[in-house]
Amino acid sequence: MEGLRHRFAEMGDIEALRALMRRSISELQDEFLTPAQVEASHMVMGLDAQLIEDRTYYVVEYDGVIVGCGGWSWRATLYGGDDSIVVRKPAALDPGQDAAKIRAMYTNPEFARRGVGKAILRLCEEAARKAGFGRVEMMATLAGEPLYGACGYRSVASLESDVINGVTVPLVKMEKQL
Repeated sequence: MEGLRHRFAEMGDIEALRALMRRSISELQDEFLTPAQVEASHMVMGLDAQLIEDRTYYVVEYDGVIVGCGGWSWRATLYGGDDSIVVRKPAALDPGQDAAKIRAMYTNPEFARRGVGKAILRLCEEAARKAGFGRVEMMATLAGEPLYGACGYRSVASLESDVINGVTVPLVKMEKQL
């Protein structure tokens, strides 16, 4: 899509990113999950500010407004955010043996299916490749799985989150050779 610009996320973007994430989870997951699972998703997903500090998190803007975000990591954490119930693992990965992690991909629902997610994936994959990684992996939502499959990722495991308010959230571990 013409007019999209990208840059590294900054700490000053955090509130806008969290608002985008809340809206993305609430509106883009409802086709795939029950209302209770969508609500529980807010406790599984979210922003990991470590990615911003590591300069591995991108925002995509259209006319100066953030319409998407996502990143990659050289750390062991596969998913989860600052406010999620997921235990994060900040240990460094070995590019010669480990997969870089694609993390926290979100799109403004008004910009879904317009190339924002693909643009972020390309940025992340290229950066991971430059850092010496030969493969990447992610924990995808059911809503994101079709996009990632179309971009060459393959499903390697179907999982569920921990029980949150009596429900679990289905997740799909996916990977790709770079």
